[in-house]
Amino acid sequence: MDMVLHSARRMAAAALAAALACAGAAGAQSPPERVSINTYGVPGLIDMPSAEMQPDAELVTSVYMLSNASGRTQLTFQITPRLQGVFRYATIPDFLQTGNGFIRTYDRSFDLRYQIFRESGWRPAVTVGLQDFGGTSLFSGEYIVATKHFGDRWTVTGGIGWGRLGTRGGFTNPLGALSDRFETRPGFNVNSRGGTFSSDQVFRGDAALFGGVAYKFNDKLTLKAEYSSDAYLEEEARGVLTPKTPLNFGLDYKIRPGVSLGAYAIQGAEVGINVTFALNPKRPPTGSGAEEAPMPVFQRPSRDVQPDLWTTAWEGNEAVVTPVTNALSASLEEQGLKLTALKLDGGRAEVQFRNNRFLTNTQAMGRAARILSATLPPSVETLVLIPENDVGLTGAAVIIRRTDLEALQYRPDGSDEALAVAGIVDARTLSRDGTQQIDGVFPRFQWALGPYVAYGLFDPDAPLRLDLGIEAKATYEPVRGLLFSGAVRQRIVGNRGDIERGSNSVLPRVRTDQAEFFRTDGPFIDHLTAEYFFRPGRSTYARVSAGLLEQQFGGVSAEFLWKPVQSRWGIGVEVNRVRQREFDMKLGFRDLDATTGFVTGYYNHGNGFHSQLDVGQYLAGDRGATYTLSRLFDNGWEVGAFATKTNVSAEEFGEGSFDKGFFLKIPATWLTGQPSRQRFSTTIRPVQRDGGARLSLRNRLYPKVRDMTGPELTDQWGRFWR
Repeated sequence: MDMVLHSARRMAAAALAAALACAGAAGAQSPPERVSINTYGVPGLIDMPSAEMQPDAELVTSVYMLSNASGRTQLTFQITPRLQGVFRYATIPDFLQTGNGFIRTYDRSFDLRYQIFRESGWRPAVTVGLQDFGGTSLFSGEYIVATKHFGDRWTVTGGIGWGRLGTRGGFTNPLGALSDRFETRPGFNVNSRGGTFSSDQVFRGDAALFGGVAYKFNDKLTLKAEYSSDAYLEEEARGVLTPKTPLNFGLDYKIRPGVSLGAYAIQGAEVGINVTFALNPKRPPTGSGAEEAPMPVFQRPSRDVQPDLWTTAWEGNEAVVTPVTNALSASLEEQGLKLTALKLDGGRAEVQFRNNRFLTNTQAMGRAARILSATLPPSVETLVLIPENDVGLTGAAVIIRRTDLEALQYRPDGSDEALAVAGIVDARTLSRDGTQQIDGVFPRFQWALGPYVAYGLFDPDAPLRLDLGIEAKATYEPVRGLLFSGAVRQRIVGNRGDIERGSNSVLPRVRTDQAEFFRTDGPFIDHLTAEYFFRPGRSTYARVSAGLLEQQFGGVSAEFLWKPVQSRWGIGVEVNRVRQREFDMKLGFRDLDATTGFVTGYYNHGNGFHSQLDVGQYLAGDRGATYTLSRLFDNGWEVGAFATKTNVSAEEFGEGSFDKGFFLKIPATWLTGQPSRQRFSTTIRPVQRDGGARLSLRNRLYPKVRDMTGPELTDQWGRFWR
């Protein structure tokens, strides 16, 4: 056995040296577009990571199962071409010690990886990674790894690891030459609260080498072998897994693009299966979409040839204006656009409409512009397009000349040229004198009856909790901006209320009693609100809401937003006075009041990245800040993460130490290819506690206004001609 270990360690050292030096390699090939995922959800061999990265924006779900009933589910997102993040939910049987023995544990952790060097010529790719850097440290480890491709088939990986990746064949930490503090590492504590950044562990303690090779047998099958520097110490101590060799072997088989199956022999003791599903927001499954092609821009006859058609004598003539208005309204309706207001004179048309169909307002404006070109008299040269959102607010108005539309629609760079000649102004600055409100728009009543799904993912005791039921909902809008809405639900089946652990919170239980709400058996009111949305002035927006604001709280809420149309900045103020609802979620209230308020800064960094910083008081009375970073793609996908730190200590907060999580928003049109403004969203928190809790308000201003401002319209302008 000693000879085997000695040989294996030499193999790891040789792999590291080969990947770094690349001696004898020539004509190295670029890495494949999608690379193989290891058992920890990152590019790699089997247990060990590689230095490779996935394509930008790649989102990978991997499910790994061992024959000893252990398992890991990972969500991995390629945040930028060189930065990758991972959320992991793991379960191990007979691991957590209690008074009655050992029970199964569910562990949540996060990783970050950054590629320092990309593979190029003789140089390998080099990546540094932090594994489980903010959890209980069950999988905690750090590494620096290099990977090199040799020809089309061979890939060699070698690296040095710390923490869990430094437990087999370890040696004194070479970083000890910089400081003695790198030579020791705090011990593992499965009973810790988790959630805190383990700065006293990063790159500390013994280090060890790991490495391996992958051989691409054909386009579908890849064979792998590695020397693992993970000795599975904690699992062996509990009898969960008894390592017999440091060598792991396996294969990956590509079932279809984006779906792979891996099978591995782990430590000579267990067999593992890994299933991965990959998708990319940049590559919709339906391609560029399946909506019908837009109508062409109508070319007006030359003024010199037919000067009579260019007359403005029709201006103010109802016999002409009324048929034009009716034709315009009907044509817009066919495209899923609702004409709400119109100002029309001999040379200018201001058209306000609701976009009920297209994901981006730029595409809606492009369709509206084509309809205007075919509907309005030839003398109308200036077109003003004013999108209005579903709560009656307007943002930017786009002004474009009809002559430019006629000239640019077939130009190869027509989108950029159209943007260059278009003007973007605040719709609030336009004079409303002479604006005609279209009959039949208000009052507006909508209702729906159908199923609902409510779920929770990856809580401390179960990977999935799910309720299914039926929902009746309605919205009434008597005038623009005033909305009355509500929804009544009846749960039919589900287990969201089966949370066994009681709340031990020392804070007001604004969220940890949520299981009591989930257990209600009768019909319940999801929300019942009256809301008023308006624009106090230029660059400003306001909202006032009252009623049953969400499932657990009711009261009053007010919000003010300053968001200049052409600015990347925005500032909002929100104040709420609420009371907790009765657990049956009908009309009653409990004796728990809360006052919350926030000042929020918003910033559009460009390239789809957005920051949000909320500072204020939360539902439990704690005060602090929440930072959110998200990436919004042109096709409507949004991926983001958030973290909240308040004046509540980690001990008072409880498990998790502070509130954090991530969210996904997926547009329906990405899945179906058909135009739709519907988006599916989910938020994943490792644990829901009372600290850092906010109201779940339905119609906050910034999400409603953001896509109607200059930076968003500019970023999405490529869809103007679609």
